[in-house]
Amino acid sequence: MLKAFNRLDHSYRLRRGTINCRTQVFHIDAEDFFVWNMKKSYCIKFGIIGTGMVGTAIGVLLKKSGHDIVHVYDRNKAALRRAVQLTGAAAVEDSSLMADSVTCMIITTPDGKILSACENLSQNTTVRGKYVFHMSGAGGPDLLLPAKRAGASVAVIHPLQSFSSIEGAIANLPGSYFGVTADARSRKTAFRIVKDLQGTPLEISPLQKPLYHAAACVASNYFVTLMHVVETLCQACGINASDAQKAFLPLVAGSLKNIGQYGSVSALTGPIARGDVDTIQKHLEALRHDAGDFIPFYTELGKITVRIALEKGTIDKKQAKQITDTLKGVTHEHTK
Repeated sequence: MLKAFNRLDHSYRLRRGTINCRTQVFHIDAEDFFVWNMKKSYCIKFGIIGTGMVGTAIGVLLKKSGHDIVHVYDRNKAALRRAVQLTGAAAVEDSSLMADSVTCMIITTPDGKILSACENLSQNTTVRGKYVFHMSGAGGPDLLLPAKRAGASVAVIHPLQSFSSIEGAIANLPGSYFGVTADARSRKTAFRIVKDLQGTPLEISPLQKPLYHAAACVASNYFVTLMHVVETLCQACGINASDAQKAFLPLVAGSLKNIGQYGSVSALTGPIARGDVDTIQKHLEALRHDAGDFIPFYTELGKITVRIALEKGTIDKKQAKQITDTLKGVTHEHTK
């Protein structure tokens, strides 16, 4: 590196120094220089198909990391105008035109439209030798087969994050994990995009994509469902939803903190973890009286919790059977 700079008649000092050019003098940190140099040397020209929350946020973040968002496309004209304003990209009337001037095309449409979007892109022969990615959680690289057959390298990059707004997505994506499904031709570029989004790549095989996405749905969507059940049960005992949120969110935050520090098994507490059958029976009686529809919900989660308590070692097999029988008995009685 030093020899290269000497040949260019440049000089620098490692920690805090200067780069002396023949026309100007720039005072920078060495680390800042390397970031600047990499951005200038490895800038990727992107095209984004689908300018909803995910596509627009990805475009904004890639632009911030030094890449060039050249084109955006969406049938929704309002979403398209917003993306143009936020990314500085030019809108195109036909997404297939992107391949003429970009290196990597990212499809962020709803899952059901990925294949047709890819088919349209692949009509342009200049897609050969370029990259076509999509960002679906459940969909695999098979949705990009038209581009692969046309000579493009394909991959899937799925952000493990929930999105309620573009601003929230821009704030939350950095630091997130991204499920990456890629072959040898596209892996390096896919990983690099994830890192430029300040994320961490998590490799997922094509066959395991649906199961991986099911886990993501449980972690995010079903967690929301769980909290809605908490609010409903609280309302049944006279606590409104707003107060229920305020009361229970600190409990949830404490549980998440324990999971982060100790893992899910060690973080388990409560009546099943301590083998307290009497309390479980009281819960079931209360549910039967005031919220019978939630008995199957409670008992099925309880059966899974028994297995976790056994793994933790806080109950033995005899206690586990007793708790499981109690849960099954009430389920059978409720469904008669």
